[in-house]
Order: sequence, then structure tokens, then C-alpha cells
Amino acid sequence: MLSSLYPLARGRLFRMDAEDAHHLTLSLLRQAGRAGIAGLLAPAVIEAPRTVMGLTFRNAVGLAAGLDKDGACIDGLAALGFGFIEVGTVTPRAQAGNPRPRMFRLPEANALINRMGFNNQGVDQFVANVKAARFKGILGLNIGKNADTPIERAVDDYRYCLERVYPFASYVTINISSPNTKNLRQLQGADELDALLSALKEKQQQLADLHGKLVPLALKIAPDLDDEQIRTIAGTVLRHGIDGVIATNTTLARNAVTGLAHADEAGGLSGMPVFDASNLVIRKLHAELGSSVPIIGVGGIFSGADAQAKLAAGASLVQLYSGLIYRGPALVGECARALAAIR
Repeated sequence: MLSSLYPLARGRLFRMDAEDAHHLTLSLLRQAGRAGIAGLLAPAVIEAPRTVMGLTFRNAVGLAAGLDKDGACIDGLAALGFGFIEVGTVTPRAQAGNPRPRMFRLPEANALINRMGFNNQGVDQFVANVKAARFKGILGLNIGKNADTPIERAVDDYRYCLERVYPFASYVTINISSPNTKNLRQLQGADELDALLSALKEKQQQLADLHGKLVPLALKIAPDLDDEQIRTIAGTVLRHGIDGVIATNTTLARNAVTGLAHADEAGGLSGMPVFDASNLVIRKLHAELGSSVPIIGVGGIFSGADAQAKLAAGASLVQLYSGLIYRGPALVGECARALAAIR
């Protein structure tokens, strides 16, 4: 039912400010989830299990982080047919993010630009929301650093968030690739990444001993990487035994949207224009990692064929964000069916 209603609702939503429409949609999903009626409005989940990072996913299509930063709408989002849900990015302390306006649609390119800046209510509220959710499927919790934390102390923020979310996560994503927190992408550098992953792997083992379970760690990277950076990241991931890589976050490139309204806005570009760049990173990363470390492919998926292309490039799972905004819930089932055909 939601799939058939969305094309009608989209016209109204797209006449609103992009962030206002985002909040309205999440509010409706949150209310439906709390009332327990979200599942009545949505199609049944496509059952096509895949085992990745030692976890069994109901199907290969997930929700990317960023849509539900505070983990407040997990039940409503889960009812849309996803095989797994990722929420966040969360930081140790609440922060407002960047000034509004900070989210822009580029409908001619099926794209979005955002410079949200990790706006969230902080990890304590995040954990409370996650604990309140009834969802029992695979849940990824995405962690970052506060904007005012010096980059040389970033590891402290990641370590703190990891400790807080660990008991409630199916896997934890280390987000070092948002372009909207000053100097964050510096953590993708060889020395910085080595130090960060070393500290987080040590913390992971301590927490595994404490809680009696090993929660996988995934690293989320940018599409704006050259071959040497990809090789360095792959080598560091292998050396530290990181369990997965999410490729990719938004891009700073604007060549695909030059001349369009809002194209010059600062922030990360997502949607169709990042599809090829994301696939290229996945392909090169997979060449370095082989089957040792699975890749979750994100970026520009607007059809089942797009999702299949991510797997052809080397991904094991995919995630949706901008395509969901433009296509609506029907995209989830379409992609899940397309990937169910690939075994």
C-alpha cells in the first residue's frame, strides 16, 4: 500500500523544503511503527537470506545510515521490506549540525546535496531509542566524532561511541568519510587510519570479552579516493582484521550536475551522479580485498539492475538512501527481488 501511495505523496513532499519533508516522513514512519501498523501498510519482506560478516541478513538490501540519525524510526523503516537497517551517524554529545538550509534536491539529476554535519541527539538518547525498538533483525549502528573534537583526539569519540552502542548492535560502522565534518576525511590517511583502527580493534576485543559476543566492525569510505588511497585503506583493513567496508559515502565532485540549481551548494552529493564513481571504488577495493573482507555497496541505486551492478562490481550487500527518496518503498522490494536472483 505504501508503494502505491508514495507517488501521490511525493508531489507534496517535493514542494516542501527538503529537510522539512524529511522530518515529516520520519515522523509518520515513527508513529506507524509505534502504533504497530507499519507492517500492515507495507509489502512482506522478500526472504532471500545472505550470510555476510558472520551475520544472516533476511535479504541483501539495507537502509543506509543518515536517514534516521537518532535511531528513532527503526520499526517504521523496517516495515518497508529492508533486509537490514543502519542508523546514525551518532556522536558522543548531541550537536545541532550545520546551519539550515543544508539539504537540497536536484531532481533533474535524481540527486541530493546535504551538509547536515552529523546533527543528532547524542549517543545516550540514541541508545535509548535503539533499546525501545521492537525490530529484531540486523541493525547497524553508525558512529562518528563531534564537530568540536580535535582531529587528533577523534579516536576518543569513536572509542566512547563504540563502547555505548556495542551491546545493541548487530554490527558497528566507523564513519570517517562524511565531507560535512571538518577534517573528518583526514582519518582516511594512512597513519591516521592505522591508529584509529588499531584502537578500535583493541576496544572491540575488550567489549567482546565483556559482553560474550563479537560485534563486527565496518568502515565507511568516500568515493573521492585515488588508487593509492584505495590500496592503503584495503591494506589497513586487512592488517587490522576489520570485518567489512561500506563503499561509498557522498561525493564532493560536481561534474555530473554542473549548471543545475543548487549544484554549487557545499556538501556531499548523493544519488544517480555517484553511481559510477561508487562502483569504480567497489571494483578496485574488491580487487585488493578479494573474498577476505565483504563490501556493502552504496551510491546511486535506483533500480534492481543498479543493485545487481553493485554485486557485479564486488559488493555482497547494498544499501539505499537517495533512491528511496525519489522512488519510494517500491524500490526496496524491486532490488531485493533482483538480488535474490543472484546466488
